[in-house]
Amino acid sequence: MVKPEIKERFVKEKKQMDIVFDRIEVSRDRIESQQFLDMAINYYKDSDYFYGKKDYLRAFEAIVISWAYVDAGIKMGFFNVPEDMKPYFTS
Repeated sequence: MVKPEIKERFVKEKKQMDIVFDRIEVSRDRIESQQFLDMAINYYKDSDYFYGKKDYLRAFEAIVISWAYVDAGIKMGFFNVPEDMKPYFTS
């Protein structure tokens, strides 16, 4: 059985990702930029699928992977986020 904290943490991370995807900008006109964004969005969508199935652990894992793609994309120069969001990322 999955701990209730996982579900709560997913909801928190999902809200953050909603904001990220609303404000992210693709910074390079390269196929890799779009591929990274597509992967991030696909994992984001997968998280909703798993959440709908009440598979909260996989939902949380998928949202974290989505976040990781965005973080890596920023580090590689594929994306830009506003200054107020930069502290949430390692890059």
